[in-house]
Amino acid sequence: MLRAINLARLAPRSETAFSVGAVIVADGIEISSGYSRETDPKVHAEESALDKLAADDPRLAGATIYSTLEPCSERATATRLPCTERILRAGIPRVVIAWREPATFVTNCVGVERLRQHGVEVVELPELAEAAMSMNRHLDLS
Repeated sequence: MLRAINLARLAPRSETAFSVGAVIVADGIEISSGYSRETDPKVHAEESALDKLAADDPRLAGATIYSTLEPCSERATATRLPCTERILRAGIPRVVIAWREPATFVTNCVGVERLRQHGVEVVELPELAEAAMSMNRHLDLS
């Protein structure tokens, strides 16, 4: 998760989106990573990390994705798939997050609930929430 937090610091600052980092690990080895706005102004961290891997990469079936923020369950950009759906389609069985998405941009993010409903193990690390939020302090985090 500390690697994901450091990646989030690389995200270009935005007044309309969180800075998030994501790392995908399989068999104890990082296989991909990404951060918010890494490749375009609308890309999410999980999206960026997943886009670097083939959709049928067999390592995804045993992987864990570490994300500094709860994966989105809906997107403001309607043409893009929510990160929870991307994770489910990739077949990743475990997601680790540092904090839940506040109602700053989406009033009812249900990423954790959606993942759990589909059998994904979701681990929350509240002890790292402060570090994961630090690069987003310019936003309303209530």
